[in-house]
Amino acid sequence: MTEFLTVDGGTLAYEVAGDGPLIVLAHGMGDSRDGYRGMIPALAEAGYRVAAVDLRGCGESSVDWPEWSRTAVAGDLLALIRHLGGPAVLVGHSFSGGAATIAAAKEPSLVSAVVELAPFTRKQSVSLGGLLKVQRYRRGMLRLLGTAMSGSVRLWRSYLDVAYPGAKPAHWDERIGRIDSLMREPGRMKAMQGMGKSAPADAGEQLGNVRCPVLVVEGSLDPDWADPRAEGAAIVDALPSGRLEMIEGAGHYPHDQFPDQVVALILDFLRSDAARA
Repeated sequence: MTEFLTVDGGTLAYEVAGDGPLIVLAHGMGDSRDGYRGMIPALAEAGYRVAAVDLRGCGESSVDWPEWSRTAVAGDLLALIRHLGGPAVLVGHSFSGGAATIAAAKEPSLVSAVVELAPFTRKQSVSLGGLLKVQRYRRGMLRLLGTAMSGSVRLWRSYLDVAYPGAKPAHWDERIGRIDSLMREPGRMKAMQGMGKSAPADAGEQLGNVRCPVLVVEGSLDPDWADPRAEGAAIVDALPSGRLEMIEGAGHYPHDQFPDQVVALILDFLRSDAARA
């Protein structure tokens, strides 16, 4: 059941399942909380209260917001944690991986651990060598840049086809249809373009200030980086306490392609690294 929280600037949509310690799931740009459908039941069954939220401008959340930075989204996530009674484990995918970093650095009492899935958490630059040598990176980057410039839903769908390498999940038609429908709603593509224009430098500046344990999960075939392992390792190296896990064969959406593996990594992380903190 969808619930709503009014914060400064708009209204956030979210849903809650299960009972126990709080886990908040935040998706990436151009998506919705639907991306976590494969993980929510397993996390709830493992004894957690799981809150999946639609970022500002996405899903069922309102579309008219004054800014689209990771810092602004971090404020939204902290507001939701306060509302639900934190602290929380904060899981962020892609864009919201950086937002989770900022939230943990700014309000350590509200964030007990962070999980970053294929995160954009550092200053980025296009790898010219990667464009020449790595086909998946070239294909993904051209589609991302094209979507950013044109606002084309068709190009975004084409990017997603690359971002899910190999065999598509059984629910692929439903998943891509849902994304297509949402992105054609007024204001949704504008929100994604706004997020795309927001550089992750604000998140990178906060990496050294995160005191809770952090798990970074990368897909080995993620088209957003020429070398996904190197990107994940660079994030972990900048953290006081970080751990990197790779999922072989996964693209930019490991939590949707391989939800069981991601849940297993998160639960192991929470039993070990986070429990010792």
